[in-house]
Amino acid sequence: MSGTSAALQPPADAVTPVRHPDAPAPGEPLGAHYGQCFGCGGEQPHGLHLEARAGEGVSITAEFTVQAAHQGAPGLAHGGVLTTALDEALGSLNWLLRTIAVTGRLETDFVQPVPVGTVLHLEAEVTAVAGRKIYCTATGRIGGPGGPVAVRADALFIEVKVDHFIDHGREEEIQAAMSDPDQVRRARAFEVNP
Repeated sequence: MSGTSAALQPPADAVTPVRHPDAPAPGEPLGAHYGQCFGCGGEQPHGLHLEARAGEGVSITAEFTVQAAHQGAPGLAHGGVLTTALDEALGSLNWLLRTIAVTGRLETDFVQPVPVGTVLHLEAEVTAVAGRKIYCTATGRIGGPGGPVAVRADALFIEVKVDHFIDHGREEEIQAAMSDPDQVRRARAFEVNP
């Protein structure tokens, strides 16, 4: 990505990311971490419904279709929606590290407009880890993995404890998530979130 700020450059002592042994296998769908998540949740009527799959190493692929509700200008995706899609794809990488992390910084380049009805294919990978800092990059292509680049992003995620969400989330949603009888859904709700 051009013009990435110094804050997104890994330090000299950063290490190569290592996929956790319990991470989903390459090709396996990652699923939504929380039904109400605007990025991946199936319970959000106007959400992106982004579908991510584990890739090789510490990478993922994902897709979403730009809907009319995602417009900024007539017939074109809103830049904030495209940024959200990149952020969601980048956040999904944490499933492969088995780390709870939040977005610390995200820089986006908009290369070309994305029309309503477009399937945006996203690829993201972790490039380095330094302590609690996770450095990653993503690209969004129109129509598929070989399509033209429409958006790119570099990001810094920060590892946090689950208390981050409990301390800062709205009480009603925290209690609803913690009361979910499905233990897996209950745990996933707090694992990956911007």
